[in-house]
Amino acid sequence: MRRGLVVSLVVILVLGFGALAATIAVGNTPHLGLDLQGGASVVLAPKNKVKSKDLKTSIEIIRNRVDALGVAEPDITQQGNNIVIELPGVKNQQRALQLVGRTAQLLFRPVLNQLPYNANPGPNQPQATPAEQDEPSATVYLPDKNKSVLYQLGPAQLTGKALASADAVIDQTGQWKVDFTTTGKGSGQWDEVARNNYQKQVAIDLDGVVQSAPQINAQSFNGRGEITGNFSQTDAKNLALVLKYGALPVQLVPQTVETVSATLGKDSLSAGLVAGAVGIALVALYMVFYYRALGLVVWIGLALSGAMLYSLISYLGKSSGLALSLSGVTGIIVSVGVTVDSYIVYFERLKDEIRSGKTIRSSVDRGFKRAYRTILAADLVSIFAAGTLYLLSVGAVRGFAFFLGLSTLLDLITAYFFTRPMVVLLGRSRFFTEARWVGVARGLAAPGPGGIAEATA
Repeated sequence: MRRGLVVSLVVILVLGFGALAATIAVGNTPHLGLDLQGGASVVLAPKNKVKSKDLKTSIEIIRNRVDALGVAEPDITQQGNNIVIELPGVKNQQRALQLVGRTAQLLFRPVLNQLPYNANPGPNQPQATPAEQDEPSATVYLPDKNKSVLYQLGPAQLTGKALASADAVIDQTGQWKVDFTTTGKGSGQWDEVARNNYQKQVAIDLDGVVQSAPQINAQSFNGRGEITGNFSQTDAKNLALVLKYGALPVQLVPQTVETVSATLGKDSLSAGLVAGAVGIALVALYMVFYYRALGLVVWIGLALSGAMLYSLISYLGKSSGLALSLSGVTGIIVSVGVTVDSYIVYFERLKDEIRSGKTIRSSVDRGFKRAYRTILAADLVSIFAAGTLYLLSVGAVRGFAFFLGLSTLLDLITAYFFTRPMVVLLGRSRFFTEARWVGVARGLAAPGPGGIAEATA
C-alpha cells in the first residue's frame, strides 16, 4: 500500500509541475480576453426583422472575416437578435470594426458617364446617391472611394454572388490587384457581362462606393479574372476579404461600438491578481496556524492545482482559442474557496476520528474515505451548477462558469491523487505528528472552528 501511495504522489507531482515547466519552456501563456488585454467590441442589430438561421449565417461569415484579420480568440455570440463581437488584442481597431459588419452588397454596373465629384452640387448638378438608396435596378450616381470622381452607373448586371473567392496579390509591375474566381453558374454570367461591355468600363459598386471601374478587355474569362486599379496594399486586402467571405444575408446596424485600452485591461488583471494573491495568502496562513503541518499540505496542494490550471489554460488557449477574461479570473479565485473547503472537510474528519480514540496513523485513510464522499458530492454540485450556467448563459457569465467548473474538477483530482497519499504518508512520521510547534496531533486535538466546516464534516 505504501508503494502505491508513493507512486500516486510522485505521478501527480511530476505531471503537475512538469506540465508547468514545459509550458514555461515553450513560451505558452494564457490568452487574455478583451477586458484584460484591450481591443474592440461592437454590438450589431438587424435593420429589419430576420430569421434565426440568417443571423447564424451572418455570425459564421463575420467569424471568417475576423479570422482572416488575424484576431486571436474572437468572441462572436448571438444575444437575442443582436450579434456581439469582441476582438481582443486587435491592432487596427477601426479597420476591424468596419469590416466585420459590412453587408458587402457587391454590384457590377456599366459606366454611363464620369463627372468630377462635387461635395456641394448645385440644383442642376447630379448628386451622389446615398448608399442606402443604391438599388440594383436603378440608375445611380456614386462616388469613387477617394471622392474625386462621380460615376453615372446603369442598373446592375451582376452581383457578388457570382464570385467564389478573391485574393490580394502583387502583379509583375509591383502593383496590388485582386484576383478572383467565379462560381460555376457565375462563370457564364460574368462572360455575358464581359461580352455586353467589351472595351467599356464596368464599375465595381461595393456598398454605394465605386471601388474600381476597369475596362473589360476580354469577352471570355473561363471563371477567373482580376480587379486592377490604383490599389494600396490595405485597399486590395480589404476588398479581397469582403469579397472572399461573401455578403451578409441581413443588413446589420451598429448599436454600440467600444474600444478597451490595453492599459485598462492590464490594470484590471493586476487588481484581480492582487486580490487573489491576498486572499490565498490569508487562507494559507490561517491553515498553518490552525492545522499546523497539515497547512503545509494545503500550500503544496494549492501550488499543484495552480500549476495544472495554468498549464491547461495555456494549452487550451493555443489549441482551441480559449481566452481568460476578468470573469474567468473571478471564477478561479472563487474556486480557491472550494478547494480549501475540501481540505477542511478532510481535516475535520480526522479530528472526529482522533477524538474517538484512534491514532493519526489509523485515522488518515479511514477519515479520507468518509470525507471524500462529502467532497465528491459538494464538488459535483458545483460542477453541475457551473455546467448549467455555461450552457444557458453568454459572455462574461459563461467565462466565469467555465473556469469555476474547470478549477473544481481539478480539485477532485488533487484531493484523491495528492492530498490522500500525502497525508497518509506523513501520518506515519512521528515528527510530523508529534513535533512541538508543527505537530499534527496538537492541531487536530484543538477544538473545531465550528460553523460550516464541522457541520460539513
